[in-house]
Amino acid sequence: MLRKILSLVLALAMILSAAIVLASCSDETDSFKIGIILLHDENSTYDLNFLNGIMDAKAQLGLSDEQVIIKKNIPESQACTDAAEELVEAGCKVIFADSFGHETYLLPVAKANPGVEFCHATGTMAHTEGLANFHNAFASIYEGRYLAGIAAGMKLNEIKAAGQLKGEVPMMGYVGAFTYAEVLSGYTSFYLGAKSVCPDVQMKVQFTGSWYNEVEEKSAAEALIAAGCDLISQHADSMGAPTACENAGIPNISYNGSTLAACPNTFIVSSRIDWAPYFKYIINQSKAGEAIATDWTGTIETGSVVLTDVNTNVAAEGTVAAIEAATAAMRAGTLHVFDTATAGFITVNGAALDSYMADVDTDADYTPDTEVVKDGYFHESEFRSAPYFDVQIDGIELLNVNFG
Repeated sequence: MLRKILSLVLALAMILSAAIVLASCSDETDSFKIGIILLHDENSTYDLNFLNGIMDAKAQLGLSDEQVIIKKNIPESQACTDAAEELVEAGCKVIFADSFGHETYLLPVAKANPGVEFCHATGTMAHTEGLANFHNAFASIYEGRYLAGIAAGMKLNEIKAAGQLKGEVPMMGYVGAFTYAEVLSGYTSFYLGAKSVCPDVQMKVQFTGSWYNEVEEKSAAEALIAAGCDLISQHADSMGAPTACENAGIPNISYNGSTLAACPNTFIVSSRIDWAPYFKYIINQSKAGEAIATDWTGTIETGSVVLTDVNTNVAAEGTVAAIEAATAAMRAGTLHVFDTATAGFITVNGAALDSYMADVDTDADYTPDTEVVKDGYFHESEFRSAPYFDVQIDGIELLNVNFG
């Protein structure tokens, strides 16, 4: 009898011990928090894209509302530092900021809090600062823009075949925010995608000097339409340009999400970065106590570079098949966006681009430091996640330039 009692006591002790361990693990899991710092709010297509990404990750990982703290409309100033410090105080294990200009204000908080992971989109400083808890991330969105450019080129071919071009050659317009490498890389890859199927295409670019200014973006699109552009795209975050296109009946390639509901007669397709894979990655790494990559680049393969469905009511016939073929070639490694091997595809002042020293390890003087043209193409976002393609190629005219 005594042996039975002792065995029962031992079994109960083991059950109790296991319950304590499980409770401890549960407490640790439940205590995990991630903080998100956004430049704007859901009215900005850029910031909405991050909001959607973290909400998708939250749902997929089963996080509670209390575990995801979001701070919206945080400018690129001391306000970012203050927001990050508040998130540290709130117990966040990971803090993420979404705008390029947040980086310098996020970095001091990372230095002061080595036990918290700080992640930043579009930044350049993680791989040079050497902080174990400071990380940059971006995606090869230039591939998505190239694919969207194919849709643009197909539409221009259709307009040309119908004799409806405004000028002598197919002309695209592009509304850009700033003359940063990120924007140059984006509009150049979009142009090259169009050129791959519409060889005589040309493009005009109008900058606004702001990531989000609906009035300026609409005005820029209207100016491009007035200048004879047959189709408009953008790297800016409001509905300004798509609205101008819908009002004027000009085909539009948007960015960061579909504008089909508001612009059913002009929207063709949109490329965007899906941030859910990265959010899931940094959350899982943090909860497991594993290191987060210093510089992470999402791709088509990781599910980070995506396109919306093509609006076949506006797109040219064959657009979906053309995009699918190009996507397959990218996956196979036989298509490179910044192809320098094909004669005449990329030229600068009439000459082939066969060598280029890029500013990868950014310093105060933005000194070029890395050869990035080899094996027949410009290796964008391979030496760091943030774009560094800042070459002004032939076929693209900048209508204003004072926004760097």
